[in-house]
Amino acid sequence: MTPDQKKAAEILAEHRESIDRLDSILIYTLGERFKHTQAVGRLKAKHDLPASDPAREAKQIARLEELAEKANLDPEFATKFLNFIISEVIRHHEKIKNDGA
Repeated sequence: MTPDQKKAAEILAEHRESIDRLDSILIYTLGERFKHTQAVGRLKAKHDLPASDPAREAKQIARLEELAEKANLDPEFATKFLNFIISEVIRHHEKIKNDGA
């Protein structure tokens, strides 16, 4: 391995360590988020509120698109990511409601 390749391998390892750490943060953060959304789902089920809140979802998407732009992240990706999370949250809410909270 040349000195340049060795240096590149060291830099690559540092990036990968950061990526692994950030992946852990993302998973734990999503876990915390879902704890709160499940509490919301139980509250909605208890009070016979709809699982979905399209107005709130639209506001959240607009907010995250703006945050994505500030973070130099593709807003379309942020929207797809949030839509995926929202669909999972709604699925949880519907399950809670159907299970009788």
